[in-house]
Amino acid sequence: MSTISDQVESAKETITEPLPTTQNTPTGQTVKPEELLRRLQWGEPALTIVDIRDRESFNGERITGAVPMPMSQLPDAVESSLEYKRDIYIYGDDEGAVAEAANQLRQNGYQNVAEVEGGLSAWKAVSGPTEGVNAFSSPS
Repeated sequence: MSTISDQVESAKETITEPLPTTQNTPTGQTVKPEELLRRLQWGEPALTIVDIRDRESFNGERITGAVPMPMSQLPDAVESSLEYKRDIYIYGDDEGAVAEAANQLRQNGYQNVAEVEGGLSAWKAVSGPTEGVNAFSSPS
């Protein structure tokens, strides 16, 4: 009959890779929209989604729960509203601008910043929820 310590030792020998977790903390790289969607579906609250597009685009349609912080307001707008250790996901229309915004935040001490690949269109392609005045309109 095996003891609990024998079972623990056996498990240690068998498991050589880290076990997957539900949390996908940003590491300063890009993330696929599916990863962010999965995290939201798990109900993980310790994250902020930042939309760097202009106010008109933001008002039209955005990822549900996103906050507006246009490029012209970074990093000042974030400083007064976000914690430095909070997980931040940034998206916009231009991958270059998104990368620039993420780098600005990292240079200002934000530790967990990730860029959402493909912006709003990629988010919608994975059936991510959106809100805004155009979010529920159907194509003509």
